Amino acid sequence: MTDLAPPPTTTPARTRPPTRFRSGRLGAGVAAGLLAAAVAACLLAPLLWPLDQSAVDLTRTRLAPSWAHLAGTDDLGRDVALRSLYGLRVSLLVGAVAALVATVIGGLVGAVAGTIGGRVDRALMRVVDTIAALPHLLLGIFVVAMLRPSLGAVIASIGLTHWLSTARIVRSELLSLRTRPFVDAAISGGASRTRLLTRHLLPHVLPRLALATTLMVPHAVWHETALSFLGLGLPPHLASIGNMINDGRGSLLTGAWWASIVPGLLLVAVTLALAVLTGRWRDRLDPRVRAELQL
Repeated sequence: MTDLAPPPTTTPARTRPPTRFRSGRLGAGVAAGLLAAAVAACLLAPLLWPLDQSAVDLTRTRLAPSWAHLAGTDDLGRDVALRSLYGLRVSLLVGAVAALVATVIGGLVGAVAGTIGGRVDRALMRVVDTIAALPHLLLGIFVVAMLRPSLGAVIASIGLTHWLSTARIVRSELLSLRTRPFVDAAISGGASRTRLLTRHLLPHVLPRLALATTLMVPHAVWHETALSFLGLGLPPHLASIGNMINDGRGSLLTGAWWASIVPGLLLVAVTLALAVLTGRWRDRLDPRVRAELQL
C-alpha cells in the first residue's frame, strides 16, 4: 500500500488592498497637500507679496495674468492673486468660527434633548423641525438684515441657521448610549444627570461633534460666499471670495475672466479638499463603511 504524502504546505499569497481603498488614500493625500498649501499661502501672503491688497492703481486695470501679476488685475488695478488669498483667509476664518458656533448651539440642544427626554425632547425636536423647514439662505439674509453687514453678522447668520443637524446627531447618539450597560451601572450608582452627561456620555459624542464641525466648514464657507455675492455679507472694502466674484462679473463681458474665475476656482479647490478629508475621516469613524472597504 502506497503511503499518501501530505499535501505541500503553501504560503497564502498576500492580497492587494482594494482599489477603492488605495484610491481613497491617494485622494486624501492629494487633498491634504492642496489644503496645506492653500492655508500656508494664505498665512504667508503678506510676506510673499509685500503689496497692499486694497491699493487702487487705475493705470493697471484689467491686466492679463503675467509674472508681475500671476492672476492679473481687476477693474481697479488690484492684484487678483493677492486679493484671492486674503479673501480665502477671511472666508476660511468665517467658516471655521461659524461652524464652531453652530456646533456649540446644536450640541447643547441635542444634549438637553437626549439627556432629559420626555416632553423637553419632543418640544426641542419640534423647534428643530420647524426651523429646518425654512430655507437656510433666507434665514441667513434675515439675520444679516437685522444687523449691520460685518464679520460678526455673517458669523451669527451662519451659526444660528446651521446647528440643526448637529442637534439631531447628538440627540441620536445620546439616545443610543442610554441603552448601554455602563449607563445603567452609573445610574444605579447614584450618578446625577449632569455627571452622567459630562463623565459618561459626552466623551463618546465628542468625536462625532468634531466631525460635524469639520463637515460644516465647507458649507459655511459657501454660505458666506453667497451672502457676500448678494451684497449682504462682508463690507465691500474687505477682500472675500464672494465680493471678488461679484465685482468681477462686469469684467467677464470685456474678456477679463480672471477677475472672477480665479477666486472661484480657488474656493472650489479648497472646499473640495476639505470635503475629501472629512469624508475620509467619516469613513474611518463608521465601522460599517470601514468593513465595506475591506471586502
